[in-house]
Amino acid sequence: MTAFQERHSLADMVIVAGAGMLSAGNLRELDETNLRFIVGSRATKAPNDLASHFRWHGDAFTDGQVIDTITPRVATDRARGSQNARKRAELVWDPAAHERSWRAVWAYSAKCAARDHKTLTLQENKAKVVVAGERAARTPRFFKHTNGTKALDGAALTRARRLGALKGYVTNLPATPSCPRPKSSPPTTRRGRSRPPSG
Repeated sequence: MTAFQERHSLADMVIVAGAGMLSAGNLRELDETNLRFIVGSRATKAPNDLASHFRWHGDAFTDGQVIDTITPRVATDRARGSQNARKRAELVWDPAAHERSWRAVWAYSAKCAARDHKTLTLQENKAKVVVAGERAARTPRFFKHTNGTKALDGAALTRARRLGALKGYVTNLPATPSCPRPKSSPPTTRRGRSRPPSG
């Protein structure tokens, strides 16, 4: 990344990547080389990242809702300790105050929820068919075979329905810009001269 940045004389660059790049080592290396990043998160991280929301609001989300919070950099109890579900307000990521965390942004979409509900129902039905004794070309999702017993993985299905419509991202971009937005220029006349504001 740094070689690409030097080759093209880029003073600043933001790396945008999918969840496949979401590892503690990858994010640490990007941050240590002063590269900013936005990386897709995984639904399995939502219960911890959104612990405060689930405690105070349950599974209730509104369409288009965005929750800005923090996520631990590494999967340790000490890092997870930065989250305090007993507080209703979400923590605003501060790199100085939350040195064991990254900023996490989660969004909910009602359209995605409806699509995911339909998809999960189809997958549930396929699993039930295999549980009933029919053979399948490949093992369907939500089917489990334990000690010779075929069963529907209800816990995994419930978790998927709960988290499927949530899309998360991990970033080291600050929650508030460090530089103020430039002031808008005064309106101009057709000849290009500045026109004083009315009143």
